[in-house]
Amino acid sequence: MALTKVKLQVYTDKAFRDKLGEFELPINPEQFSQSFKVEYNRQQAQGSQRNDPEFKFTHPEELKLDFTFDGTGVVAVNNKPGEFHKDVTGQVQTFLDLVYNMNSETHKPNFLRLLWGEFSFGERNGFDCVLTDLQINYTLFDPTGKPLRAKLSATFSAYVEQGRRVREEGKESPDVTHRRKVTAGDTLPLMTHRIYGDPTYYLQIAKVNGLINFRRLAANTDLRFPPLEKTQL
Repeated sequence: MALTKVKLQVYTDKAFRDKLGEFELPINPEQFSQSFKVEYNRQQAQGSQRNDPEFKFTHPEELKLDFTFDGTGVVAVNNKPGEFHKDVTGQVQTFLDLVYNMNSETHKPNFLRLLWGEFSFGERNGFDCVLTDLQINYTLFDPTGKPLRAKLSATFSAYVEQGRRVREEGKESPDVTHRRKVTAGDTLPLMTHRIYGDPTYYLQIAKVNGLINFRRLAANTDLRFPPLEKTQL
């Protein structure tokens, strides 16, 4: 059974349609780690001992890979029987051109999709991402000073195109604009609570919709509930 290598597919567009090429790691990672972080607003009143952290957003997932490029002539070139890697600097440069250097046509680094067989780093179609950090350490040299081995530590940050992100988050998210029709028994604080989980934004929503008498909502009236940050006075 052939060894499945980590593969980096390279795209020039954020929708991952225009494929530029791909890069297979000659040696699979020594280890990889995933990082998840949730951001909360932890401000609290002066003199208080505890608070009720308010959710702000979820940071993009990060994936860190530690791997090696070897040029001692013992690592076979992919799909080329009898050929072995002997140029570490060339491998590093090819990697940099694909994942780090600015694309001359798009004026930004390329978009990446990481795959590793069926695992694919937690995503069905791969881990869509961009490179955010790269450390390269050269650890072995020949008598002339030519690098024979390089250890790389690369951090990739998940990337989701905005349209896809909105679709995946769902229309019930308070971070997208909602339109609701007033029904019998509805009040503005009640409708605001349904959208944002907090009825105290009703004055901002009244202002957004130009309501003069928000205590008496006319049935079948359409109201707009924009994202929270846009309702602040």
